[in-house]
Amino acid sequence: MALQERTRDTAPIAVPDTTAEWRGGSIRAQLWVLTGRQIRSMYGDTRLALFSLLQPLIMLLLLSEIFGSMANRDDFPHGVRYIDYLVPALLVTTGIGSAQGAGVGLVKDMDNGIVARFRVLPTRLPLVLVARSLADLLRVFTELLVLLACGTIFFGFRPSGGVLGTGAALLLTVFVIWSLIWCFIALAAWLRSVEVMSSIAVLVMFPLMFASSAFVPLKGLPEWLQVVAKVNPVTYAVDGSRRLALGWDLGLGVLGALGTSAVLLALAGFVAAKCFQRAPNA
Repeated sequence: MALQERTRDTAPIAVPDTTAEWRGGSIRAQLWVLTGRQIRSMYGDTRLALFSLLQPLIMLLLLSEIFGSMANRDDFPHGVRYIDYLVPALLVTTGIGSAQGAGVGLVKDMDNGIVARFRVLPTRLPLVLVARSLADLLRVFTELLVLLACGTIFFGFRPSGGVLGTGAALLLTVFVIWSLIWCFIALAAWLRSVEVMSSIAVLVMFPLMFASSAFVPLKGLPEWLQVVAKVNPVTYAVDGSRRLALGWDLGLGVLGALGTSAVLLALAGFVAAKCFQRAPNA
């Protein structure tokens, strides 16, 4: 009996292996933390958040008044008011303008040392990009909701597709903008320069917006610009959003927007992950 007690008292105590490599939390936990950090950083300055919400409202006011007063009613679909024709397109163009912020924000994180800290932590680097895309997508979604609310309350936006059609147009736009956000993230991971990113964003954004059917029908454009607009992916996104909101026959606009966005999303995600893996000074 004494021998058994002595053996039990001298039994080895299990000690945790502190030399094992800590691999961090689960993918879900890391994505949650990283996305929350991006959102807090994005809305930390209330002035910046306010200005980002005001920008689409200013565009709505200016474009509805300027183009609405100049538009030739014969060129537009019969029975469709210009505000109902404009707002579905503004959903897309507003998202394009906001998507560039994802790339600029990623470059700033690379410059201020945040990404360098992530590299030495047990963080899955691709999740940093996913968190950035989700946080920016939430920002864009908020801007689009405010745009729809103000368009409905102050400008009399009443599309024939009703609430369901407008909601479907919003979801389609969100998916299209998510693919564009990834395109700017890929450019940021490759170029790693705020100045170059800003220049490219301005160079790309305005031709995509105005060389399309966003503000006037294609037949109202010059012939050479009609050719450009027909191959412009924004035209497909705008056409799909407009058909859903106005309750028209879906045609190829929605499928074209979804297909193009899916391809862009896959390619941009792959390029972004590869470029982001490069060393900081590479």
